[in-house]
Amino acid sequence: MENFWTKLPKPFFALAPMAEVTDAAFRRIIAKYGKLARIAEWRGGPDVMWTEFVSADGLVSRGRERLRRDLVFTEAERPIVAQLFTAKPEKMLAAAKIIVALGFDGLDINMGCPDRKIEKQGAGAALMKNPPLARELIAAAKAGVAGRLPVSVKTRLGYARDELETWLPELLAEKLAAITIHARTRAEMSRAPAHWDAIMRAVAIRDDLKSKTLIIGNGDAPNLEIAKIRAEETGADGIMLGRAIFGNPWLFVETAQEVSPQKKLQVLAEHARLFEKLLGKVKSFAVLKKHFKAYLTGFSGVSELRQKLMAAPDAATVGQIIDHEEALRFLRG
Repeated sequence: MENFWTKLPKPFFALAPMAEVTDAAFRRIIAKYGKLARIAEWRGGPDVMWTEFVSADGLVSRGRERLRRDLVFTEAERPIVAQLFTAKPEKMLAAAKIIVALGFDGLDINMGCPDRKIEKQGAGAALMKNPPLARELIAAAKAGVAGRLPVSVKTRLGYARDELETWLPELLAEKLAAITIHARTRAEMSRAPAHWDAIMRAVAIRDDLKSKTLIIGNGDAPNLEIAKIRAEETGADGIMLGRAIFGNPWLFVETAQEVSPQKKLQVLAEHARLFEKLLGKVKSFAVLKKHFKAYLTGFSGVSELRQKLMAAPDAATVGQIIDHEEALRFLRG
């Protein structure tokens, strides 16, 4: 299978994996509205998408069918990378084979999630404290994909402190296709500003070791314009955007066209219907509500409308609220 990483433009822009956010429904919305600008010289849509992270242990267990709902994707989302987490090489090996069978373009290993439940398993950010196990997991993933998919890692600068000079070479030694670095330590979570100077250091470390692994910077890129600046400043091959996608599936579109409040409401309703259709049997509708405020950000006179939407029990009710004349009245303030 062709390694899609070698075909991406430089710099490229990626959609971050975010638990309970970049699920199958939202990715379809982003693919639909974020790629509408792929005409003429315009560039639109993320150059590569990630799934939410999925437990490799769960994926090979009896309850795997529920987890596979998170791994449903459409052709419009390609190239798409499945992200897995585990601390067990044998589970990674088996799960990697499933990822190949499902038709993904790449497999990514999460080595940066600070969730305590994940860390207690020895996975996520805990792997930064255990480089030998981290490398075993990479080797297991590679064995599982058997050369049919590129393997990558998403991580941080270090656990309690910045340890890039020792941690990054451990990963580079495994000849990964790409490494995404969230430019903070695990201890910093998302409280401190992202250290973009560290991404520049990561590129230098990669170059000094004569590695071909792509370096992707991540952290506090609020829009595509700033992401381009970060790529130029650091020399990173790509930039990953995450939180900025909330309420803005047009984030990756290179146009100055303003999206109207009415259009945002229409897409919100579409998003709700799609969530219910794809994930309604396995996820609470309340999960979707974190998006409602984001879709309405920047518009005046929407507090009452927001309250009504937050109280909505299902997609049909969301649609009725948005279709009602009151919605436009609230938006006009």
